[in-house]
Amino acid sequence: MDSDRAGFADVAEPFRRELVAHCYRLLGSIHDAQDVVQETYLRAWRSYDRFEGRSSVRTWLYRIATNRCLTELAGRSRRVLPSGRSDPAHDPDADLTADPDVSWLQPAPDAMVLAGSADPAAVVAERASVRLALAAGLQYLPARQRAVLLLRDVLAFPAAEVAVMLGTTTASVKSALQRARARIEELGLAETEIAEPAEPRARAILEEYIAAFENADAAALERLLLADATIEATPLRTWFAGRAACLPFLRDHLLGRPGAWRMLATSANGQPAAAAYRRDERGDYQPYGICVLTVTDDGIRRISSFGDPDLVAFFGFAAIPLPARPGLPG
Repeated sequence: MDSDRAGFADVAEPFRRELVAHCYRLLGSIHDAQDVVQETYLRAWRSYDRFEGRSSVRTWLYRIATNRCLTELAGRSRRVLPSGRSDPAHDPDADLTADPDVSWLQPAPDAMVLAGSADPAAVVAERASVRLALAAGLQYLPARQRAVLLLRDVLAFPAAEVAVMLGTTTASVKSALQRARARIEELGLAETEIAEPAEPRARAILEEYIAAFENADAAALERLLLADATIEATPLRTWFAGRAACLPFLRDHLLGRPGAWRMLATSANGQPAAAAYRRDERGDYQPYGICVLTVTDDGIRRISSFGDPDLVAFFGFAAIPLPARPGLPG
């Protein structure tokens, strides 16, 4: 038995990252996804000596992980972004009440959910499958429809195999897939609708955004924001649509003075992102959260900010105060 279990790591470990991505798409929480995958591996390891090879190890792991996710989702409210709960505010000075009790969607570090590929087309498809807008849109689907859509359209498992995984019939899988596709289409989340620019341009926009924030440069942000840009910042319920509303909100409520923010470039959900630190009364830069940008070749279409200090460490950055950026007020 011990030798069988020793061999388990060799055959199962290569699938860990894609399983985390799968569970994240289902659950909308990178923390919960990692917990479920850890439990999946523990369950699979314990029963590996009884694995009969009727399916591949990959399929077996996906079956365990998917059903564990469905158990987690039973009776739980869906994870959301502010834009999924209400209409945008038109007044930049609108009430900015936080709602920490809501199950907010979380961003996912690319390092945890993207395996990488030498094939450019595969890279594009992989990034699209974890895009923040898609992760939020998937939350609108009933849990089993969500699972079917992911197993069929993202992971390309045959319908008959998905039926076995979920303990249902092939006909039921096909019906659920049809309904899920229709809902995703209704939400406008086709891949062509969320295409982003090539990596160099996306990175350049991120660097300009970081510089604008660290320098409290509202004029630079105005140049970066598209006319129809939106901004949402959990745990705030209020969000804004249109540059005319977004810019005053950023300028009057967030930017502060030069040196108020310190940001470090990263990537989340296949998108440019930044780990944000905010200066406190003592001059130390405390972890604030993660900011994810949705960009086009022309600029920033959406700013999705996640005010959760724990996410900073989860993305691999220091959970302790940082020094100011050189050249800015200390």
